[in-house]
Amino acid sequence: MSVRAKPLLVLVDGSSYLYRAYHALPDLRSHTGFPTGAMVGVLNMLRRLEHDYKPDYLACVFDAKGPTFRHELYPDYKSHRPPMPSDLAQQIAPLHEAISALGWPLIVEEGVEADDVIGTLAHHALTAQVEVLISTGDKDMVQLIKPHLSLMNTMTNEKLDEQAAQEKYGIHPSQFIDYLTLIGDSADNVPGVHKVGPKTAQKWISEYGTLNAVMERASEVKGALGERLKEALTWLPQARELLTIRCDVPLRHTLDDLIKSPRQEEVLLAIAKTYDLRQLMREEQLLTATTQASNENPVQHIPATTQDKDYQTILLWQDFEEWFSKINASELTAFDTETTSLDPFQAQLVGMSFAVTPYEAAYLPLQHQGPDRVDQLPLQEVLEKLKIWLESPEKKKVGQNLKFDAHVLANHGVTLRGITHDTLLESYILESHLPHNLESLAKRHLGEDTLSYESITGKGAKAIGFEQVAIDKASYYAAEDADITYRIHQKLITELSATPKLFDVYHDIELPIQTILWEMEREGVLIDANLLLKQSDQLGQQLIDIENQVHQLAGRPFNLNSPKQIQEILFQQLSLPVIKKTPKGDPSTDESVLQELALDYPIAKQLLFYRSLAKLKSTYTDKLPRMVNPHTGRVHTHYAQAVAVTGRLSSSDPNLQNIPIRTAEGRRIREAFIAPPGKLLVSADYSQIELRIMAHLSQDAGLVEAFSQGLDVHRATAAEIFATTPDEVTDEQRRAAKAINFGLIYGMSAFGLAKQINCERSAAQAYMDKYFQRYPGVQRYMSETRESAKKHGFVETVLGRRLWLPDIRQGNPMRRQGAERAAINAPMQGTAADLIKLAMIKVTEDIQRLKLQSRLIMQVHDELILEVPTEEKDTINELLPQAMENVVSLNVPLKVELGWGQNWDAAH
Repeated sequence: MSVRAKPLLVLVDGSSYLYRAYHALPDLRSHTGFPTGAMVGVLNMLRRLEHDYKPDYLACVFDAKGPTFRHELYPDYKSHRPPMPSDLAQQIAPLHEAISALGWPLIVEEGVEADDVIGTLAHHALTAQVEVLISTGDKDMVQLIKPHLSLMNTMTNEKLDEQAAQEKYGIHPSQFIDYLTLIGDSADNVPGVHKVGPKTAQKWISEYGTLNAVMERASEVKGALGERLKEALTWLPQARELLTIRCDVPLRHTLDDLIKSPRQEEVLLAIAKTYDLRQLMREEQLLTATTQASNENPVQHIPATTQDKDYQTILLWQDFEEWFSKINASELTAFDTETTSLDPFQAQLVGMSFAVTPYEAAYLPLQHQGPDRVDQLPLQEVLEKLKIWLESPEKKKVGQNLKFDAHVLANHGVTLRGITHDTLLESYILESHLPHNLESLAKRHLGEDTLSYESITGKGAKAIGFEQVAIDKASYYAAEDADITYRIHQKLITELSATPKLFDVYHDIELPIQTILWEMEREGVLIDANLLLKQSDQLGQQLIDIENQVHQLAGRPFNLNSPKQIQEILFQQLSLPVIKKTPKGDPSTDESVLQELALDYPIAKQLLFYRSLAKLKSTYTDKLPRMVNPHTGRVHTHYAQAVAVTGRLSSSDPNLQNIPIRTAEGRRIREAFIAPPGKLLVSADYSQIELRIMAHLSQDAGLVEAFSQGLDVHRATAAEIFATTPDEVTDEQRRAAKAINFGLIYGMSAFGLAKQINCERSAAQAYMDKYFQRYPGVQRYMSETRESAKKHGFVETVLGRRLWLPDIRQGNPMRRQGAERAAINAPMQGTAADLIKLAMIKVTEDIQRLKLQSRLIMQVHDELILEVPTEEKDTINELLPQAMENVVSLNVPLKVELGWGQNWDAAH
């Protein structure tokens, strides 16, 4: 370990990081909805600085409220800045409290800015032979750099000393204030020389040396720039004074005051609990360690509240029989499995845990292989004895994501039944916008911190499997899971029962769907792997051909997968117009840019085509064959129930819901999803479901009539907007009407519509105005829904599912407007999600009632795909529309379109 030659002072520009953390981090909130993103970002940065630099002296400096001496010099100083967002302003007081409690000296000086405080403290430290590191994201601070003083931007990991600053800006830091004066500072509303940018300023300073010299020789600068420089000569001295960081402001603090104080643990714990800032809690002080592992194995920490809990480890048959009697007699048992893997199709049992009353639970280890391994009850004998309980529908069970546990037991030949409640789904229905993992639920609803999986298995390269965890550690962790699940259920089911509509969505939709999804995942879908491999070869050849064409258009070869090289070709070599820039200021080459350029430039169109084919190849034709189960020839996706806030299902490993269908190449991938011999695939798709839901919700007479009469609603809309008859509507007019019909659901603006249908914005606005004249009920619904969302914080589906909108009262306009758009769309998407789930339940019930062999194998958005024996085709052909079109009664009829084929593409 090296020893520093001089002591080190770290000065943190708190105000700079406060704003940057607020805008950079996602919208983090506590369990009460209090915004915490800026707090988390600043506290993480302080922790990192302290860990990385271990300073002898430190301080965190913030701007004070109110004007400074610069406002007296220049009344317009920072006058254009909007007020601080309320979500940020309310974080300042608790953040200051947390920083002080961490032991950091906190400095807020009235009448001067944080920059001046930092400059002055840095000057005093250098005088005292102390090294200085200023942590900031503000480029103005470059003017302070000198020997033994450097800057560190923890958000970009960039460190600037004299040499690095000279390389970055092309001038010495001592010249930076002159350079800054010439270009001005738009953030502080301090103008420089009009239209003089960094390159010109750097050139002038390099050539003349100082601002004074530039001003003295202004007559030598010719052209328009020279005229602008001459116009600014009287202003530049004042601009320089405004932009110069003062290093001589009177301060109450001396270097001796900048020493860290002891942490105030009780204050930190209170703040951490109030705002869910777990990083503030010192593990060794908040948790009582009961077991110390070797250096290679992770250390387990048991919460100090263990004296209130009775957790047992079942190692003897006598203990097993005692607990078997308990769960057999219990009205409801919390049940959980511990496994060798998080992949439900590969996982093997390591143990099981049970709880039948609060604060009491037991863990039954079965296959632990760790160094402390003791005799455990034999797996097969235990399963034989438990099977009657596990498979009994009458023995009621509650768990956290029991679909996973059902897969694990199925791997051992046991079918889990009696799933009566699931805390994952209870949380999802009550608070879809919040995390649903057990650790978060315990914190949010019980106020307890639980052991994390990683705390006993470790993470990264040193992580061990659960089967290697010492049994005493594993036992506490697993028993706690069962106990916490039991207690969380008691709380959540009470809340659900208080709102009958929500309880019905949970009980009548989500719980039954969980079992159906398990069956679909277990069944899988048959894949023609050879066809995919052949398609992969064909795509590979197409990619080579496109690459050659692009090279010809570019005039030279380059790497089509390199954004940097694409950027050079498009914008430097070919001089294509720059549509937008990256955060670093470089021309962007993202998909939206290429789409716009593709309208006029063939090379951009080919690059888009190349990217789309490359994604198809890597994501599907290359990957899907490797995901085929060798025993079944099928792929088994995972359907997540509790992810999308609208209630929609999501699919992963593989994602079957994102296979593109708008291109021939994308549709061909669906050809590889096949029916076995003697069977067919049928696709049952709700037609224009969200528009029909809009008609129902808005009760607009025109929309209701169009759907009730079975009209082509896009053609009917076009006829109204373009003042013509439905028969005379052109394809282009119908396309525009379709864009409006669907666009309004997603909150599309006139600008967005104009871009989509390639017309003037004024024309698009006129189309939308006519739309609302024809369908006033839609406009009324949208207005009322926004107001209701602002009042309640959520909107509802037709069936009562609540769709929470935490940003609907946001001070940030972008977030608020996004929430307002979501308020319009969410009831449509959410109701569509409810309907497709009800359809899955009804179809499954009918198949079971008729004792058919047909099976539901996929769900993709508003579409169900079934595998049907050929002899059941007529029955299913009649059953599907009848079941799906009558799951609910709306003001307009639901319509289902069927397609049959030997593969998914043929059926769609």
